[in-house]
Amino acid sequence: MLLSLVLHMHSVRCVLPAAVLLGTAPTYVLAWGAWRLLSALLPSRFYQAVDDRLYCVYQSMVLFFFENYTGVQILLYGDLPKNKENVIYLANHQSTVDWIIADILAVRQNALGHVRYVLKDGLKWLPLYGCYFSQHGGIYVKRSAKFNEKQMRKKLQRYINAGTPMYLVIFPEGTRYNPELTKVISASQAFAAQEGLPVLKHVLTPRIKATHVAFDSMKDYLDAVYDVTVAFEGSVDDKGQRKEAPSMAEFLCKECPKIHIHIDRIDKKNIPEEQVSMKRWLHERFEIKDKLLIEFYDSPDPERRNKFPGESVNSKLSLKKTLPSFLILSGLTAGLLMTEAGRKLYVKTWIYGTLIGCLWVSIKA
Repeated sequence: MLLSLVLHMHSVRCVLPAAVLLGTAPTYVLAWGAWRLLSALLPSRFYQAVDDRLYCVYQSMVLFFFENYTGVQILLYGDLPKNKENVIYLANHQSTVDWIIADILAVRQNALGHVRYVLKDGLKWLPLYGCYFSQHGGIYVKRSAKFNEKQMRKKLQRYINAGTPMYLVIFPEGTRYNPELTKVISASQAFAAQEGLPVLKHVLTPRIKATHVAFDSMKDYLDAVYDVTVAFEGSVDDKGQRKEAPSMAEFLCKECPKIHIHIDRIDKKNIPEEQVSMKRWLHERFEIKDKLLIEFYDSPDPERRNKFPGESVNSKLSLKKTLPSFLILSGLTAGLLMTEAGRKLYVKTWIYGTLIGCLWVSIKA
């Protein structure tokens, strides 16, 4: 009986964070929508500045749960600048938690509100979030022949012209690496061999289109590119073999004790501009990631496993940066739900906000 209770409590650890994160979404959308209407006649930079601040508030609440609530230990390696910059962020992709890793780094540079994502097209249909991510500067892209280069360039140019701060997150692999999906890994390795590129073990072969378009469009606006390699400690089985990285629910259930994050800051002048050369450069960067992950997961020396080479910094996020956002958004949502009119508005926001958002992204995104 006691064991069953313990197991049940463990399984519902993620219920509170999920309830708050999803439950406050209509409140956030209402606040954003009000500002969108009020700023309609103002220059776009005013809208964007406040939108970035609102986004920072919501994502700070996200980090309250994913860092402070879980108690995960963040270990940083390499060279993360202390000050905010206009950057392209390139990372390996293995979990639904990966987009939060970008938040984890951005908040430590006071750039959390400036994070914008290149996202796969199917995510635009997410209720409320799908439309808002596009409004905040996210770019939805389709794979291969359906990739719309002109649309991506147009949107990036609009933000550059407005002087919008950019912390643009791209996952060049295009899909998550899962060691259990052997067909996906084999296809990726076969593609690399066909292209005459080295075959990779712990990452998928990166695709160049979105990265090249982003860099080519923003090269005069960027300060640097961040090459980020992430490993979740504990993502190995009893035989020491790598297994699937934790999902958001598993992460919130405190199943990941440490996240290891290696950052290489690359000055833009050291990145080739021509697409063929950049394709080789990007693959070389993923070869470096692969070597780091081979060391992390497969090193024959137990002392060298579960860490990246070099010194690490244990970076703890202060509650002062996250708790106020949690209190503000949860308090506003509770207040909204305390009245009948508020509850009706809340439900209508979920329903009509989703419908209008889906209609908007079907036309614009």
